[in-house]
Amino acid sequence: MISIGNIDKIIHEPARLMILSLLYVIESADFKFVKGQTNLSWGNLSSHISKLEEAGYVEVEKKTKGKKPVTLFKLTPEGRNAFEKYREEMKQFLKE
Repeated sequence: MISIGNIDKIIHEPARLMILSLLYVIESADFKFVKGQTNLSWGNLSSHISKLEEAGYVEVEKKTKGKKPVTLFKLTPEGRNAFEKYREEMKQFLKE
């Protein structure tokens, strides 16, 4: 039996769940794309990405394209595994 108290709280927060769901289905995405897909503010998105990066779920790569800075996000293998585990736990919890 799954207890909702044992669900990964890093992932369960709605904004972070949106970000991870998006990154789960694509290889990588830049800041502007993720912001547009989630409708989060620049600061809010940055804050949530920092939490996901600290947890080891998201890799952040900063580079330049021409003279413009670009920030790319990518799900780490640990993040992919954690998201899959979260999905399975939520399915099980909702069945019960």
